[in-house]
Amino acid sequence: MKVVIPVAGQGTRLRPHTHTVPKAMLHVAGKTIIEYILDEVSSVKPDEYVFIIGYLGGKLRPFLEKKITKPVRFVVQEETLGIAHALHQACDYFKDGPFLIVLGDTIFQADLPRVVKKGVSAVGVRVVDDPRRFGVVVLDGERVMKLVEKPQTPVSTLAIAGVYYINDSGLLADCIGRVVEGDIKTRGEYQLTDALQLMVDAGHDIETFPIEGWFDCGEPSALLETNRALLARVEEVPKRPGSIIIPPVWIDESAAIQNSIIGPNVSAAGGAIIKDSIVRDSIVSEYAAVEALILQGSIIGDRATAQGKPASLNVGDSSQVELA
Repeated sequence: MKVVIPVAGQGTRLRPHTHTVPKAMLHVAGKTIIEYILDEVSSVKPDEYVFIIGYLGGKLRPFLEKKITKPVRFVVQEETLGIAHALHQACDYFKDGPFLIVLGDTIFQADLPRVVKKGVSAVGVRVVDDPRRFGVVVLDGERVMKLVEKPQTPVSTLAIAGVYYINDSGLLADCIGRVVEGDIKTRGEYQLTDALQLMVDAGHDIETFPIEGWFDCGEPSALLETNRALLARVEEVPKRPGSIIIPPVWIDESAAIQNSIIGPNVSAAGGAIIKDSIVRDSIVSEYAAVEALILQGSIIGDRATAQGKPASLNVGDSSQVELA
């Protein structure tokens, strides 16, 4: 079993964080995005991983090589021209057996062993309120009849969640080749949905499977929402003498918390320092420092420093003071 993970995107909606860190390496609720993905796909015991890297791939590659004990291959996508284009670069590494495709920017939960055991090509889906933001599938019973990329006129509420099992990798490689070499673009990119539609048109059976947990990490507000959702599963309450911890919170053992109120919904990564502060609903990344601040709804990047200073007020009766 091979797992192919495209992680070449620039993550422009998460700037300034993705100016220096690949999106897949951003921290949320105690781990990086890519670590959550690797934990989930480990359930099918992959024999080999293929990562399609591009933007800041030089940082992502050594990180992944340290995390994965199985054979790892890296393919470089020089231009981000769509998922089908990314997979086209890597066809030589997966067209000899069944494999999983997992997009490297979304945290998910699914019963992958059941999907693999069934052995039928399948697309992970989840019901959404606004299908115009996603690729969707149209079903005939259990079988996929049509795949549409970001339909402006809703044809289905079953959104494609970025997880795919393919049992005929040779056919997919041929269909991807037809899309890229035939310059078939949808919304300016070579789409995997178009290649899968060619498989369906050729008579290949594709089914769906449910994605139980699907957490968007595409922009700061979504990343914080995902942080809240994942922290809700954390049962252990960390203790830091001299500080107040309001769960749910995740604090790395190497993070230093001094004279502060932390939580709810805060994650502090390894080496982080929080001193004389009140922090809630925020992510404090590796070796970041927060001092003398009240933070809410904030993301502090790796090795960043956010520092304030104590204020002195002399406020009379019936007054109102608002501090930004």
